[in-house]
Amino acid sequence: MRRPVSSSDLRLLWLSMPARDLLARRDDLRNVAIVAHVDHGKTTLVDALLWQAGSFRANQEVADRVLDSLDLEREKGITILAKNTAVRIGGVKVNIVDTPGHADFGGEVERGLTMVDGVLLLVDASEGPLPQTRFVLRKALEARLPVVLVVNKVDRPDARAQEVVDEVYELFLDLDADESQIEFPIVYCNARAGRAGLAPDELEPDLGPLVRTLLETVPAPTHDPAHPLQALVTNLDASPYVGRLALCRIRHGTLRRGQRIAWCRSDGTIELARATELLVSEALDRVPAEEAGPGEIVALAGLPEVTIGETIADPDDPRPLPVVSVDEPSLSITLGINTSPLAGTEGDKVTASLLKARLDQELVGNVSLRVRPTERPDAWEVQGRGELQLAVLVEIMRREGFELTVGKPEVLTREVDGRKHEPVERVAIDVPEEYIGVVTQLLALRKGRLQQMVNHGTGWARMDYLVPARALIGFRTEFLTETRGAGVMHHVFESWEPWHGELRTRPTGSLVSDRRGQATAFAMFNLQERGSLFVSPGTELYEGMIVGENARGEDLDVNAAKEKKLTNMRSSTSDELVRLIPPRPLSLEQALEFIREEECVEVTPRSIRLRKVELSGATRQTQSSRRKRAAATTPA
Repeated sequence: MRRPVSSSDLRLLWLSMPARDLLARRDDLRNVAIVAHVDHGKTTLVDALLWQAGSFRANQEVADRVLDSLDLEREKGITILAKNTAVRIGGVKVNIVDTPGHADFGGEVERGLTMVDGVLLLVDASEGPLPQTRFVLRKALEARLPVVLVVNKVDRPDARAQEVVDEVYELFLDLDADESQIEFPIVYCNARAGRAGLAPDELEPDLGPLVRTLLETVPAPTHDPAHPLQALVTNLDASPYVGRLALCRIRHGTLRRGQRIAWCRSDGTIELARATELLVSEALDRVPAEEAGPGEIVALAGLPEVTIGETIADPDDPRPLPVVSVDEPSLSITLGINTSPLAGTEGDKVTASLLKARLDQELVGNVSLRVRPTERPDAWEVQGRGELQLAVLVEIMRREGFELTVGKPEVLTREVDGRKHEPVERVAIDVPEEYIGVVTQLLALRKGRLQQMVNHGTGWARMDYLVPARALIGFRTEFLTETRGAGVMHHVFESWEPWHGELRTRPTGSLVSDRRGQATAFAMFNLQERGSLFVSPGTELYEGMIVGENARGEDLDVNAAKEKKLTNMRSSTSDELVRLIPPRPLSLEQALEFIREEECVEVTPRSIRLRKVELSGATRQTQSSRRKRAAATTPA
């Protein structure tokens, strides 16, 4: 079995071949990836490039952020899957890979960088470099890719373009970039208006300066004319007509439709196959092509079981490329079938076999996920990059009709020199000045270390922390509450450090229903003073279901289905209007952050419910008493 190597090793391998002086160039082609932090304008810039390249008719109705085609991407306003498109600029075809901006989907970024020869690094003219900027830039520098810096949103009233450029230079130095990498061109841009320029106050009416800089900086693909066919599969897609599609960049040689090819599989075997269909990108469409040359990014059909990292080669001289590896996961959740009393009432996919088949299907196209068995036959441990990535997977499955039980997120640890290590995240926080003290206090309780604090004089402060990843589980909700919703937080994996010991968990308890029934306004009116509620009158309840958050630290069993007793006596106060505080609805991400030990989330196509792992109140009480006795007898 071939040893996994990094994308930088792969690129250096084929760039440093002995016949490098004889490599030919394809000056009619460029491959570029657009990388940035979340919400800095990558997909909006691609929109502007497509419009100005004439990819759409003048009267064509096109949605904003046209590459964000998934329903979840449009709802959340983020890019989840890397997608590629192509524009023609003069006689040059430019393949553009639009990558996600959130650290949880970093596996998409790493695969995208193996397909390109240069990157456009977008940075917001006000926010500057943020944690994901550091992540994607580190990957680009490791792969020795040339960088074009694009300072976007220079029209913002709080834009500070020159200071942001200085911060990017500092980031390059911090990441140990060499002299050739630090000499990068800078373009200032307003992607929404489709304007760019070489100075922030001198923007041209189109993106011409950006396009010219891109063509000058990003090198044309090189290849060895005498080398046999080689193409590395870096992504997968599916077509209802031709089945699974392998997305790959052709390193050497030419690929023709109907051609016999060697399929170099990940287990080391080589099979003969035929390229039944060959597609290339033109604007937003994939169009059939008779052949594609070196440097081109193509979609290939005819390999029904192909996976990411495998090689397409010449059958007469098959030469497999090294398998590309991605960063290891740092967080896990337990995913199982729905075991609550309401199971099977809202979804149609409720069996363990369907769940396992769906997880196996997800592993084919998502190389940053891992699935491990657990002690139970109807539950699996799913490992990923972060809460958002795992929550998006659960949300997609929920919309497909699955009913699931999702456990509390937990960090993955590893042994280093005999000591337990845990992941540490770099956290960037932007808050109004008056909340600096409260944020400092919150993170001090979670063993966060302040690395840098900058006040730009605009009433806002930027704080950089290093915090254990497990301390950030459930932190976002408390952070937004304490900053009155004004704070902005981003984090990305930084390194592995020795275990930091016990950390503060959620300071509040849960209000737990003690019986089956429907929630009533009468009962909820009396429970309001105990804490905030998650359910509304008429909601179906069962024993062990969490109906609210207790203001105190311990759990409290409550009767939220209690009805008002009726008599045949009239009273002047019997028909008072009951005023209820509106319930606090929880999204899937908020529910995963809220739960603590021995709690889980029940997810169905129509509902998100919180519940105890052990539903019986008597059994929970017995288990709690045993733990207290065990703790009392254990020597300090």
